[in-house]
Amino acid sequence: MKRIATAGVALALILLGTLVTGLATSAQRASARMVTAASEFLGALTPEQRARAVFALDNTAERTRFNFVPTEAFARNGLVLREMSEPQRKLAHELLKSGLSDRGYFTYTQIMELEKILKVLEQPARFERDSDKYFVSIFGTPADKGAWGWRFEGHHISLHFTMLDGKPLASPTFAGSNPAEVRDGPEKGKRVLGQQEDAGRALLMALDATQRATAMISAVAPNEIVTNNRVDIQPLSPEGIKASAMTPVQREALMRLLDSFVGLMSSDVAADRMARIESAGTGNIAFAWAGGVERGQKHYYRVQGPTFLIEFDNTQNNGNHVHSIWRDFKDDFGRDLLREHIRTSH
Repeated sequence: MKRIATAGVALALILLGTLVTGLATSAQRASARMVTAASEFLGALTPEQRARAVFALDNTAERTRFNFVPTEAFARNGLVLREMSEPQRKLAHELLKSGLSDRGYFTYTQIMELEKILKVLEQPARFERDSDKYFVSIFGTPADKGAWGWRFEGHHISLHFTMLDGKPLASPTFAGSNPAEVRDGPEKGKRVLGQQEDAGRALLMALDATQRATAMISAVAPNEIVTNNRVDIQPLSPEGIKASAMTPVQREALMRLLDSFVGLMSSDVAADRMARIESAGTGNIAFAWAGGVERGQKHYYRVQGPTFLIEFDNTQNNGNHVHSIWRDFKDDFGRDLLREHIRTSH
């Protein structure tokens, strides 16, 4: 039995390594698409629009600003989609596509479309709901060599990309969904982040009673992701159950949960994320759950490794409002990439 379990773990590591290698082969093409998309977007702007969209790369205060609340609650800088011409908006969407997989682009644009549903549901209106109220910001000059970055942000979306000599990083990346499940109307049953919720619950249910007791860190879920929109974060505790204490089948469920987040990113970003995870050791990844177990109950989970943190919270609006985020402990906002660039270039 021990030999079978060991073989299963080895197979999982082989498959993970194959995935990393496969993703890396298309990394150069994906990175080039990002440079092209950003350059074409900037080339289509007027001088006044460029002045609002472009920031210096060393403008750390602006580059590390992020939030996922409506713009009325958090003043955003950059160029908003609704103030662009239709051709400019299409180019902005091409930039968004360049940083995401097809699944990721569909997911994030569906988050934007939920603003139309909220406009109907929220009476009287608390905030202005507009699926084009999302802001694009470019940091530095897009190029294959050197450092630059970009941000796409609005209600329930915050995407931060940093590039150095074609090497990409995307962190933090936030995705929210309100409602988590559309319960009435022509889109009834729609769950934009349903894959992320279901994958987390599937892993929890795959654990035996003893393992589940280790993974459960609280009977009550927090009202918000623990790290919120803090710029500087540290690893959270308690850890929950580590992958090293899981069976091969359970570790496969953990990998499917990771893929529900990693798979939203473009191939080069996904390759970088998976390479970091593999290098730090998949056995060191921990899974923790808080709150109810049944679908519809308020709940929270997190997946934490030596290099990264995933948080998923579905507690607001009586358990029908999701906040989720991916953080990198060392390289949020491309800190390490830019630090190395400064060290070697100056």
